[in-house]
Amino acid sequence: MALYDATRVLTRGTIATLCRPTVQGLENIPAHGPFIVAPNHLSFFDSVIVQALTPRPVSFFAKAEYFTGKGVKGKLMKSFFESVHSIPVERGEQAASVQALKTLLEILGRNEGVGIYPEGTRSRDGVLYRGRTGVGWLALTTGAPVVPVGIIGTEKLQPAGSKGFKPAKFTLRYGAPLTFAQTGPDHALPARRAATDAIMDAIAQLTRQPRSARYNQSPPAE
Repeated sequence: MALYDATRVLTRGTIATLCRPTVQGLENIPAHGPFIVAPNHLSFFDSVIVQALTPRPVSFFAKAEYFTGKGVKGKLMKSFFESVHSIPVERGEQAASVQALKTLLEILGRNEGVGIYPEGTRSRDGVLYRGRTGVGWLALTTGAPVVPVGIIGTEKLQPAGSKGFKPAKFTLRYGAPLTFAQTGPDHALPARRAATDAIMDAIAQLTRQPRSARYNQSPPAE
């Protein structure tokens, strides 16, 4: 925890200095117990930003290759992602799969926070896509409150075609927690779909993005 706190303080300070973000609604993060943050997704940096700026620790999935790089750079990257509680997931594995979600169940069972992107992958055109139902499954299975998060402007931190970082202002909005009846894992798909749609509606209210009824798809090269 000491390493996490130190990394978060350093990352938060760097973000504040370079980007001067607007952060709203921190009071919506529960002070105690398990919770789920559900943001829209615009940038590679979104997980790091949410982990750094959320008052309590939040665990997100991260690509397994971030933990297996070679040399000094690879070791530094692995150390960083481990220090911010990222969870390695093999390329191509869907974060909404039951197998991957079991890891999040364990973390919630320890009364900690987890993060999951309902869209699954980054939106490259600014559109808010249809939510995949993993977040609904997690909410109904555990009864943990879901905090919708609206991320605005982080796509400017890494412009299209760039692999670097470009400082820019952005906004992070934490919405009021949504609670759903705890039904356990054996619930009907319509209930899971309804919970997911309610979460996406809340995210849309925070971001005011144009919406699509389609699922977002990763590009072939990703």
